[in-house]
Amino acid sequence: MTPLPDPVDLALDLVARDSDNPPGRESECAALAAGLLEAGGFSVAYHEFGPQRTGLVARLGEADGPPPLILSGHLDTVPLGAAPWSVNPRGERRDGRIWGRGTSDMKGGVAALLVAALAAARDCPGGGLALVLTAGEETGCTGASAMVRDRVLPPRAGALLVAEPTANRPMLGHKGALVLAARTRGRAAHGSMPELGDNAVLKAARAALALTAYVDGLPVPASGQRVSLNVGGIRGGTKVNVVPDAATLELDLRCPVDLEPEALVADLRRAAGPEVEIEVKSAGRGVGASPDHPWVRRAFALLAAETGRAPEPGQLPYFTDAGILVPALGRPPVLILGPGEPGQAHQTDEWCAEANIRVAARFYEALCRDWLARNG
Repeated sequence: MTPLPDPVDLALDLVARDSDNPPGRESECAALAAGLLEAGGFSVAYHEFGPQRTGLVARLGEADGPPPLILSGHLDTVPLGAAPWSVNPRGERRDGRIWGRGTSDMKGGVAALLVAALAAARDCPGGGLALVLTAGEETGCTGASAMVRDRVLPPRAGALLVAEPTANRPMLGHKGALVLAARTRGRAAHGSMPELGDNAVLKAARAALALTAYVDGLPVPASGQRVSLNVGGIRGGTKVNVVPDAATLELDLRCPVDLEPEALVADLRRAAGPEVEIEVKSAGRGVGASPDHPWVRRAFALLAAETGRAPEPGQLPYFTDAGILVPALGRPPVLILGPGEPGQAHQTDEWCAEANIRVAARFYEALCRDWLARNG
């Protein structure tokens, strides 16, 4: 029997493979994962939505079996950034941590998922377990969306675990994410005679302030999560001596799971007024699971047994592939839990604690074995 890989060593192997997005190049990470899974008895199907933009779907047992427990993570990372690194961004190990781009977000989590699935499959080869490893998560969940579009996912899931960085704290969902473009129109004129024009940039600036104030004044919904709006960019004008006749705001809107995104966008359009045109560029719904769901309660019990303390569930402010996968998989209960440090995501000198990766791998394995014993 082939020995299982060490999860920390495997995390470093993944970190050593450059999958910075853009451009992505997740294919090397996908090939490493696929080789391990195929050797462990999983059937693996690659999914490619662009050159070297490769994810995979792996399943234990027959495809027409009962809805599986799906373990998911993404293979891409953000770029290194402009700031110099004091550690090797392609991985090094010291002081009880692994360092490098993707150690926390989220190759440490992917490594723990892989080792856990391989360990559980050794004793329960009958089925009921699947892995969905995506490309392109860091640029709008494009890989997960392409998987849904191309119908390569299982038709349903019994439950979904996403290994995003949470420092092994269980998260029961997250807000939806909408990218909006707010456009204003004006009239061009010479910069020396601005009174003859109609400045679209000023209209956009006023719209940015009005929309921010509107969102800040919204009541807190029942979930306890506030709506948030970030004005991420403003574009307008062609030359400094020309009154701009067009401008665009780039807006990042985060919507709690208990609010309807369409209704919220309609309210924003009213708040912006008739001179502002708001277009929805992309939209992902929030997800949430009840702490009283039987699978969630079972997961909490297994986590408590592993860590020796009662779980303290929360909700994430950021969006994940779960927002794309949950609707496509029949809305299974979702748990987001990974070994990475949330505050290390996208940071220079990113790191993840070795102990967290090992705890996550043991918890994932217990969760898989429990699922297979009950549903396999």
